[in-house]
Amino acid sequence: MNYRHVYHAGNFADVVKHVALVAILLHLKKKDAGFAVLDSHAGRGVYDLTGEEAARTGEARAGVARLMDLRDEMPPALATYLQLVKEGGPARYPGSPLLAARLLRTQDRLTAIEKHPEEFAALKDALAPYANAAVENGDGYARAVKLLPPPSRRGLVVFDPPFESPDEFETLAQAIRDAVRKFANGIFLIWYPIKSQAAADAFTGEVLAGGVQKALTVDTQISAPEGNLDRAGLLVINPPYGFDVEMYAAAEILAPLLRADIAVKWRAGTP
Repeated sequence: MNYRHVYHAGNFADVVKHVALVAILLHLKKKDAGFAVLDSHAGRGVYDLTGEEAARTGEARAGVARLMDLRDEMPPALATYLQLVKEGGPARYPGSPLLAARLLRTQDRLTAIEKHPEEFAALKDALAPYANAAVENGDGYARAVKLLPPPSRRGLVVFDPPFESPDEFETLAQAIRDAVRKFANGIFLIWYPIKSQAAADAFTGEVLAGGVQKALTVDTQISAPEGNLDRAGLLVINPPYGFDVEMYAAAEILAPLLRADIAVKWRAGTP
């Protein structure tokens, strides 16, 4: 399994993941105190939807492109997400680190980590205009754990690996458990493809067994040609107050447009 961001930018999974990301960041901004965002596998920051890789799959046409005509009243996270996407231009899709950088205030900080040299170079360029964004070239798992907890003791950790390794789920689960031990009150947003329900259940079960007190999942499924990704999940640890309600509201709008089933489910703790 290989899920390099550049091939799938703006697809159904990106849309749901990035609405969730924006919802969390808007919540963190409700307090004046600064917060940190740590992105373990940041990618290149911005993606050309007309480029060779994205054009090869064409997944954005069944994803973000279907939202561009939305004009009705929307939940704040969805409205803000669409505004940020449109600000970049019709063919440039912002990845998680760029969306975060655009929402940060002067007191907030972003650290974006990327291992692949070419992606790292592009990420540096994408985040160069943002003084409170730092970029690192390294192992996202090791660096993310090492950098926790952030000095602010508030923040979000994003784990969004490309799933290049056959044991990625095991590596990811261990990194999350290590990270949660160091930053127990942090918010964690974890993305994963679902090729097997058993594998997804084993992964979330292993993470939750590490002592997580509050967590929910957002599971999105579409109809896609055989061999293409048709289902993806988000595991959100320590979701902020009202996050579930925000995602329910966004899902009501997104599901028919993306022709998707979107399920928000509490896995530990109570709303």
